[in-house]
Amino acid sequence: MTSTSRGDVIINAHLCKGCSLCTVACPPRVLIQSDFLNRQGYYAIAYSGTGCTGCGICFYVCPEPGAITVLRYKEAAAPAGKPGSAQGMPEPAAV
Repeated sequence: MTSTSRGDVIINAHLCKGCSLCTVACPPRVLIQSDFLNRQGYYAIAYSGTGCTGCGICFYVCPEPGAITVLRYKEAAAPAGKPGSAQGMPEPAAV
């Protein structure tokens, strides 16, 4: 697992039902069951903080609408004459 992130995961802990479908489906395994008990009485899922690829699989497998938001970092445009190079901090783009 790499420590660089190409995306970010935002989980609304109070909508999460702790079913763990997203943790099983996550290719880089960066989602974990937290010890936070939400107001519905479920242990919510949490993002470890690094390593997200921005693939969005967790968003698609989650049965609870609005519980997971995935942001994918855009690649910066390569300057003329230097193909493949990126500059600056990537900007998040919603999946």
